[in-house]
Amino acid sequence: MRGDGHHGGTYRRQAREHAEEHPWEQGIIRAAGCVLWRRAPEGGIEIALVHRPEYDDWSHAKGKLDPGESALTAALREVAEETGMDCEPGPALPTVRYTVRGRAKEVRYWAAEVPPCERFVPNPEVDRLLWLRPEAARPHLTHEHDRVLVDALLTTLDLV
Repeated sequence: MRGDGHHGGTYRRQAREHAEEHPWEQGIIRAAGCVLWRRAPEGGIEIALVHRPEYDDWSHAKGKLDPGESALTAALREVAEETGMDCEPGPALPTVRYTVRGRAKEVRYWAAEVPPCERFVPNPEVDRLLWLRPEAARPHLTHEHDRVLVDALLTTLDLV
């Protein structure tokens, strides 16, 4: 016991439990998204890439978790906010980790099929969306950590 009547181990355990229950308060930026795909009319699949004018990059739909929000709920919310489209979430894809302005960022992803009736709605966050074959999508993506998700999607959908 410390001189002030508190147990140091108890405080550390409580702090660790709090951090596990409230990850948005920690140093890691927690985000989630979907690698959107649809069945191509001529067979195979197409993958949706979103253009974010603020960063002038091509990426997958994703965004930060809100406090108390699950990663999958955040991923589906971000798809709706960034594209105006609904999707059907499928298997989890690899979690991507990288650094943004000196802070660690962790993005959980899911494969998600977009029904044929869905249409993109431009907005200030995402002004363009492209549907591309996987071989064309891979080099069009700005960041390498997004490119590996194309291969993960193909493996997950058993299209390799």
